[in-house]
Amino acid sequence: MADKDLNALFLDTLKDIYYAEKQIYKALPKMAKAANSDQLRAAFEKHHDETEGQIVRLEQIFELLEKPARGKKCDAIEGILDEGTEIMDEYKGEPALDAGLLAAAQAVEHYEISRYGTLRSWATKLGMKDAVKLLDQTLAEEKKTDDALTKLAETAVNAEAA
Repeated sequence: MADKDLNALFLDTLKDIYYAEKQIYKALPKMAKAANSDQLRAAFEKHHDETEGQIVRLEQIFELLEKPARGKKCDAIEGILDEGTEIMDEYKGEPALDAGLLAAAQAVEHYEISRYGTLRSWATKLGMKDAVKLLDQTLAEEKKTDDALTKLAETAVNAEAA
C-alpha cells in the first residue's frame, strides 16, 4: 500500500470534489426550476454550464495524474444539497424561497472555494503546474459566482423575502 502522503491526499480530495461537482451538476436544474426570481434562475443555469466545464477540467487533472476520473462519495456536499432540497420542499410558494435557495447555493460555493483553494495550494507544493492552472480557472469561476450570488441577494432576493 502506498504511503499516505500529500500526493495521496491530493488524489483523494480530487475524487471528493469530482463527486461533488457531479452532484451539483444534477442539483442545479432542480434549483433553477424551483426559483421564483428570473435572475436567480438565470444564475443557476449559468452555473450549471460552468459546472460542466469544471468537471472537464477535473477530468484533465486526472489525466495529468494518469488516474481514472472517479469520484469518492462526499458526505459534506450530500448534506449541503439535502438542505437545499429541504428548503425547496418547506418554502415552496413562499416569499422566502429564493432567499433560502440562494443561501443554499452559497453554501455550495463556499465548499467548492475551500476545496479548490486547498487543491491549488497542494498542487503548487507538489509542482503540478498544469493542474494549478486548471484549478486557478475553476477557483476564479467559483469566487465570481459567489460574488454574483451575494450581489443578487443584497439587491433583490433578500428584500423580496422580507
